[in-house]
Amino acid sequence: MTQPRIAVLLPCYNEEAAIAQTVAGFRAALPGATVYVYDNNSRDRTVEVARAAGAVVRRERIQGKGNVVRRMFADVDADVYVMADGDATYDAASAPALVARLIEEQADMIVGSRISQVQESYRRGHRFGNALLTGMLARLFGRSFTDILSGYRVFSRRFVKSFPSLSAGFEIETEISVHALELKMPVAEIETPYFARPEGSASKLSTYGDGWRILRTIVTLYRIERPLLFFGAIAAVLAVVAFALGVPLALTYLDTGLVPRFPTAILITGLMIVAALCWFAGLILDTVVRGRREVRRLAYLALPAPGNGA
Repeated sequence: MTQPRIAVLLPCYNEEAAIAQTVAGFRAALPGATVYVYDNNSRDRTVEVARAAGAVVRRERIQGKGNVVRRMFADVDADVYVMADGDATYDAASAPALVARLIEEQADMIVGSRISQVQESYRRGHRFGNALLTGMLARLFGRSFTDILSGYRVFSRRFVKSFPSLSAGFEIETEISVHALELKMPVAEIETPYFARPEGSASKLSTYGDGWRILRTIVTLYRIERPLLFFGAIAAVLAVVAFALGVPLALTYLDTGLVPRFPTAILITGLMIVAALCWFAGLILDTVVRGRREVRRLAYLALPAPGNGA
């Protein structure tokens, strides 16, 4: 069997201090791979340094990591894709093991689960958000990953070319994980070292902004992937409120034959109508989600597994 074509994908924004080290690391770890650096409107010398280090440099003008990943997946043609960040925090030496695991198990994604080498590697609140989202996905899909926000991943061709990337920013890792879990793809994890950024390289993450993004992602996941649960929960809350308001009213009517609080009766009726609408909306959207999942599954199955003629 011929050797698979391997592409290393590095989204970058102002990584002049780290990109040369990152490119060199992956070129040494995967000598036959092509290293692509996708610059996202950097204002420093990231492009020049990456090109001098031997990378193929391309640009994505729309700001945001999700937009860069969408462009990389669309443009680059390979059998195996290794995605990491350009900040030298991920261990390039672990890449051969990740690729080998993908091919041996004919998996579609191997996640490099981060083992922090120094306390400063993780930003404040990052661990909590990671654990929160990991638990959320486990409840949604019955399984999850230990490091849902890791940017170090190896993909099969059929994953990349069937992934309808919609995210614009750093929530792209969550969307990638959901795509794999939703279609029940064969996936795995390998623990990899995670380092602090080199001096002169600054993180682009925002503690509070990313925290809000995680919470918003959780709500969006419930709404999109499990609409019956999401809208059913709203319907249940409204029905319980209506029942609590209606019990005293019903007791008064049974005793006196009168409805003294007519506005309350109207409110109860409105709450039950909205609850019923939410329930039926959940049922309808659940059918739509199932149809969408079938279409994505067919697009995924149209391509061979890694190591099987890929």
